[in-house]
Amino acid sequence: MSTPHAFPLKPVPIHVPDEVLDDLRTRLSATRPPLDEGNEDWSYGVPAGYLRELVAYWRDGYDWRKAEAAINAYEHYQVSVDGVPVHFMRKPGSGPRPIPLILTHGWPWTFWHWSKVIDPLADPAAFGGDPADAFDVIVPSLPGFGFPGPLTGFPDVNFWKVSDLWHTLMTQTLGYERYAAGGCDIGGIVTSQLGHKYADELYGIHIGSGLPLDFFTGPRAWDFARNRPLTDDQPAEIRARIIEMDHRSAAHLTVHMLDGATLAHALSDSPAGLLAWLLERWRSWSDNGGDVESVFTKDDMLTHATIYWVNNSIATSMRYYANANRYPWEPSHDRTPVVQAPVGLTFVTYENPPGIHTAAERVAAFKNGPQGAWFNHVNVNAHDHGGHFIPWENPEAWVSDLRRTFHGRRP
Repeated sequence: MSTPHAFPLKPVPIHVPDEVLDDLRTRLSATRPPLDEGNEDWSYGVPAGYLRELVAYWRDGYDWRKAEAAINAYEHYQVSVDGVPVHFMRKPGSGPRPIPLILTHGWPWTFWHWSKVIDPLADPAAFGGDPADAFDVIVPSLPGFGFPGPLTGFPDVNFWKVSDLWHTLMTQTLGYERYAAGGCDIGGIVTSQLGHKYADELYGIHIGSGLPLDFFTGPRAWDFARNRPLTDDQPAEIRARIIEMDHRSAAHLTVHMLDGATLAHALSDSPAGLLAWLLERWRSWSDNGGDVESVFTKDDMLTHATIYWVNNSIATSMRYYANANRYPWEPSHDRTPVVQAPVGLTFVTYENPPGIHTAAERVAAFKNGPQGAWFNHVNVNAHDHGGHFIPWENPEAWVSDLRRTFHGRRP
């Protein structure tokens, strides 16, 4: 395993040119909102009134340079991996023997959604933890999600192809013999694929969802409710929960898998439109009690949105969904469980499936259900606080759970 002082690359801070920011403000000034009567309660989608406030602040109040400086407090690198340009952020570990950890985000995340857990994972002693738990933290941007810029030459990008890139990045480019991996959302299945295909070269993985690797396989993979039909004999509570979860994700999956390129024409041209599409998911997928700003401040949301905008990355970010189905996952071996590396999981009750109410029930349902059988799970936890963006919403839980997964698994 390489040591921090032997890191083979030189950092390159991120920087967005002034003319790109000027163009953004010009476009925001020319926003034409839709007619949107009777939608103050968000029941039709993102209301024009709230979006107007955000757009005005993005144009006149938000300070990207301040955000850029905070981001550049960490090391940033750009490297070509098998011909694909890759950006990643790094925080060297502070401890007796830090091990490398690659953290992969999802959609509509950016690499910066990991920012609340990087320091405690890299330097546990500074946060009251055990220095023996330190990691060298590597946080890449999924190709096509942001820096180093628009992704070209990789039109078939999807999660399992990124897993191969990440393994090459960690073992060949950076020279680690073994490493740990963590992820959520798309990053969760990228990480699960690492734990499936490259188990012998990982210390283990820690993920924020237990999706099977074939989740996007099949003729109706875009139908979020395909495994939970509504029937006349279901209890009202079960039916209501199925409908609620469909409202959260059905449009998202269907559009991204079937018609993402069409939508991308609008979102690449209009920053207000891009913000609306991202905002709806940030609000409905986070545990915010109806107030998205209790989880993401205006500045938080606009930092993530700006990363998408300045890199013109919305089209390629959505492409992952269609390509997971168009180029379906195939197993690399027939051993069971499918994901052989040791697996830790962090769930939240906000995402409980129908009929599951408590954190304890969520853990039991996973361990005893078909999803649990996919994984060599060694550490399964659920928490009452937090939503889909667990490392951002409940960073303490994520850090604690991840550390526990790797206890006793270091050299």
